[in-house]
Amino acid sequence: MGLLNVIRRMALREKLPIREIARRTGLSRNTIRKYLKAGTIEPRFSVPERPSKLDPFADKLAAWLKTETSKSRKQRRPLTQLHADLVALGFTGSYNRVAAFAREWRAERQREQQITGRGTFVPLTFRPGEAFQFDWSEDYAVIGGERTKLQVAHIKLAHS
Repeated sequence: MGLLNVIRRMALREKLPIREIARRTGLSRNTIRKYLKAGTIEPRFSVPERPSKLDPFADKLAAWLKTETSKSRKQRRPLTQLHADLVALGFTGSYNRVAAFAREWRAERQREQQITGRGTFVPLTFRPGEAFQFDWSEDYAVIGGERTKLQVAHIKLAHS
């Protein structure tokens, strides 16, 4: 729910004073008055596009991350070592920026694998009564105060 909707609900439905709304939202009273007087415009806070200190090293770091994923877990270099290697190349940024880049890179790679690695799906269709799935399981139940082991058969018709 948008911030403007929250402010309006507090003011119009809950009949809270502006001071209480300011206390709950952390906004100034003037800002809340402005939002209540405004029409249906949702406030937008634009974040300017800023170059990162990591931008000149992004390709190098992405290549390192790609080679590290092909290695076994015990042979991989940790992100602290990758940060130290970048510092040796002239990177002046923090470890947190490198870690954030690695998180984003891994999430993007995972999304790509989910999309491209699915393959082709051929749905199976069956006529009523043509096929079913069958499985056994064991479970326990208390019958007459005694714990009894049950053998259960599960059948599911493929058409249903």
